[in-house]
Amino acid sequence: MVAPLIVSIPHDLGRDEARRRLQAGLTRAASRVPILNVDEEIWDGDRMAFRVRALGQTAAGHVDVQYDHVRL
Repeated sequence: MVAPLIVSIPHDLGRDEARRRLQAGLTRAASRVPILNVDEEIWDGDRMAFRVRALGQTAAGHVDVQYDHVRL
């Protein structure tokens, strides 16, 4: 099994604004990139579980929104 890829992206938006942008962003990205399909996007508080497909590959994981960073 491959170790998970963990990315932490700092921001200065605050938790609520970062979450608002992410909630609109995944669907918007899929509408602009024809090869990207969003199979799942489930929010539970400040955590989003997702599954996307592109070019025959699937990626799944979760995003945790914090006050000063987002962890993917």
